[in-house]
Amino acid sequence: MKKIKILFAALAMLSITSCKDYLDVEPTNSTKAETSIKTPADAQVIINGLMRNMTNSNYYGRNFVMYGDAKGGDLTVFSQGRGLDQFYTFNHAANSNSYSGFWSHIYFCILQTNNLLESIEKVKAEGSVLDFNKYKGEALTARAMMYFDLVRLYGKAYDDDKASFGVPNITQRLEATAQPLRATVDENYKQILADLTAAAPLLPKTNTKGYLNYYANLALQARVYLNMKDYSNALKAAEEVINSKVYTLYTNTNWVDSWKTPFGTEAIFELGINPSEGDLEASSLGHYLRRKGHGGGSVLGQFMTSNSFLARLNQDAADVRWGVMSFDETSNTRMGAVYKYSGSTALVGDGKSTASAVNIKVIRLSEIYLIAAEAALATDPAKAALYLNNIRKRSPNLAPATDATVSIDMILEERSKELLAEGHRFFDMIRLNKTITFNDELGGITVPHREKSIDRKFNKTRLPISQAEINANPGLKAQQNQGY
Repeated sequence: MKKIKILFAALAMLSITSCKDYLDVEPTNSTKAETSIKTPADAQVIINGLMRNMTNSNYYGRNFVMYGDAKGGDLTVFSQGRGLDQFYTFNHAANSNSYSGFWSHIYFCILQTNNLLESIEKVKAEGSVLDFNKYKGEALTARAMMYFDLVRLYGKAYDDDKASFGVPNITQRLEATAQPLRATVDENYKQILADLTAAAPLLPKTNTKGYLNYYANLALQARVYLNMKDYSNALKAAEEVINSKVYTLYTNTNWVDSWKTPFGTEAIFELGINPSEGDLEASSLGHYLRRKGHGGGSVLGQFMTSNSFLARLNQDAADVRWGVMSFDETSNTRMGAVYKYSGSTALVGDGKSTASAVNIKVIRLSEIYLIAAEAALATDPAKAALYLNNIRKRSPNLAPATDATVSIDMILEERSKELLAEGHRFFDMIRLNKTITFNDELGGITVPHREKSIDRKFNKTRLPISQAEINANPGLKAQQNQGY
């Protein structure tokens, strides 16, 4: 029997997904698509489906965001066995807790983009004069985002060892028998930048709520260049977003309420969650982060903030970000529960019929200011302080940074406070090779799979390639991540 890799078995999902109706083009593992788009309206339907698939629980709908925070030291767990605690404990192996859903689902989305891109080229080759540029730009930008996320899950940091294994670069339809191997981290980043560069001039310079536009592309470029420590290009991209004035920072007065407002003024890229389409309800981000039992259910409140994070936020009792915090299950005074993805501590959601159907804020303008601050630090500390203070002022009683006091640790600390529960902390600590110390003693849990403190030398900071994937594609066995 022919072996079909998990990566390509994702294609079978297209025939059983409840979202089948949005696929006028069905991704295929053959060299010829069975159906083809004809108009930009067809392409829009596929983009709609792609955006919805990015809200799956295996991606931005929950797991990718939780992964970035559960492993970063700003969250901890009080009890094990409630779900996703393997992220926190690093209990990963090739044949258990590999979280292969990241691999299979993100590649499933990549195959959608590849199919759309090839179908657009086919229509154009047949003589169509219709304008597909926006959809091509969105697909290329989405593919770049997905490869950036994959290479950070499975590969080393760019400046750690860019010649080491990343993930397979797949940019076109493949035969069913194809078994692509892992590219290098450097090759992944080159593909990411090639996609972003090609996409940018095709995208609109307007606020396209819920979709990727020119400024979302630039924001992604800023993220990628920051991870490469190419600070000049990171700053250039970030400043173009900031100076466009298409998006504006939340004031201290409206910051808390922004979490119950879909598509706010900072929302450069936000994925919509609707009650009937992708609402994970009791398995949603909001439920994993709020206090146990708040809003019903027995397994809520899996994660809470660590003592080190609370000490950071406690630097200023007037910090506006306390407004999305509430007491956790340990006591009625420890403010460790996070309510960003519940809309507010009153569980109002963001205006929809259920409090769990809260949009996922993938890229906010606050992050871009913090990228600009970090990128400017080495060459222009005064500019770095200026950008940092735009976010630091959310702690009104803290002294503003100056060109003499601004530092990478100050910027990283502000990223921690501002971007809590948005999926960044672990990746920040890894790219900067900082030591992550975990608050294991809060609930008396046992953690045999990692030390209390780790840095990026620890092999389990990268996920394993699942054994099922290796069984289907034996060439990956020699490319398994070290230690698995």
